[in-house]
Amino acid sequence: MKLHYGFDEISQLDWASILPILLPFLLVGFMLILIALFDLYRHRNRREHVLMWTIIILFFNTIGPVLYFMIGRKDVNTRALRN
Repeated sequence: MKLHYGFDEISQLDWASILPILLPFLLVGFMLILIALFDLYRHRNRREHVLMWTIIILFFNTIGPVLYFMIGRKDVNTRALRN
């Protein structure tokens, strides 16, 4: 049993059998990125560090949008009322 493959064996893979497995994961990740960027753009006046969140969402593909929805959606106005 071979546990590792080289770059020359990649061309021999049957991509038609692998693509139905990978496609839902890629689509969910892409949708997360789009929804997070749309939400960030729509509420850009109430968010802090818009450029930083854009970079995090784009470059950290799956975890970036999740972090934005957990941490970055806190409104600036609610923080100002507490202080």
